[in-house]
Amino acid sequence: MSLLRVAALFALTMTSITSADEPTEPAVVLKLNGAITDPATIDYDALPRLKGQHAVVCPATDELKFQLHDYLIHHDGKYWCLFSHGPVVEDMPTQFLSYATSDDGLTWSAAKPVMPPPEAPYAYIARGLWLRDGELLALAAHFRDKGAFGVNKELKLQAFVWDKATDSWKFKATLFNDAINNFAPQKLANGEWLMTRRDARFNVFMLAGGVKGLDDWQSFPVVKRQEVPKFAPDEPFWWQLPDGRLHGLFRDNGGSSRLYQAFSSDSGRTWTRPQITNFPNASSKCYPLRLTSGKWAMISNANPKWGRREMYLSLSDDGLTFTTMARLEIPFKQATTFQYPHAIEQDGHLLIIFSQKKLQSEVLKVPLSDIAALRLE
Repeated sequence: MSLLRVAALFALTMTSITSADEPTEPAVVLKLNGAITDPATIDYDALPRLKGQHAVVCPATDELKFQLHDYLIHHDGKYWCLFSHGPVVEDMPTQFLSYATSDDGLTWSAAKPVMPPPEAPYAYIARGLWLRDGELLALAAHFRDKGAFGVNKELKLQAFVWDKATDSWKFKATLFNDAINNFAPQKLANGEWLMTRRDARFNVFMLAGGVKGLDDWQSFPVVKRQEVPKFAPDEPFWWQLPDGRLHGLFRDNGGSSRLYQAFSSDSGRTWTRPQITNFPNASSKCYPLRLTSGKWAMISNANPKWGRREMYLSLSDDGLTFTTMARLEIPFKQATTFQYPHAIEQDGHLLIIFSQKKLQSEVLKVPLSDIAALRLE
């Protein structure tokens, strides 16, 4: 048998094995009305609506026309908001971080810079607010030229600490090189902190550690950029299930308009191969959190038809399957978009922050009683 024939048979065999290993059906993460949900059949107009008190955190100005990557935390008796702030469009040189505070989550102080705008060609992206050992940290990805991904980006994840005595932020430490996270670290039952990491090539990892010092991290691979056919992983997020496993979901930039799913049973050291799910997503960033009621909530742009022009809140009773979805009613004057949500539960409300049209940061304060009243199948 010729070498060419052997090679062809080997390729065919490997293709068959790979195809057999690939799941034939999407993983079920959305199950509305007690049945497995085909996302193409969702009647979004028939879903329940959630209203709340709405407020602008930081209005857009002619000088600073860009706001995105909003984060919230409640610390020292007040709400804190952190976001990327820039002159033109996102992730351009001189982009920096701003913050504002509020007593009630609706009336906000004037925004102030966390750091001075860096000189071109450098920029910052807001990456979360983290309370660690009593210190409030603002996380920032620092990079050069437009965008954090690509060649020669000098990408690194840094932390700035709030100094109450001087009423200002000060540079604290570099956490990890060639790293951009998605949300602030979460603490596991074993005492470790854990957060996602993407490198400048969009490969996904988990960073574990953060206990001995801010630069105390081990990086564990999750999925490479082209490892799963047709899947382009972006903006991963995760939570810990009652049985100790980690449930991870990923935005897909490969055109599927679905979330992908993976699991870890060893505190993020190894992960299952990401699998497409039946949960729709308009190729945008999602945010999950567990409510004090015990239910999991996820905020996302869940209607691919309308993209980021609508935002939804979904609920799960077990952290595995979401059985309720409601549209967030957000005031707007003309065609717009709602971008990159984050949320915290505080004082009987869910405070949701987002950017409208990447121009200004806004909040929606939703009573937890209204969320509890939603039907959970």
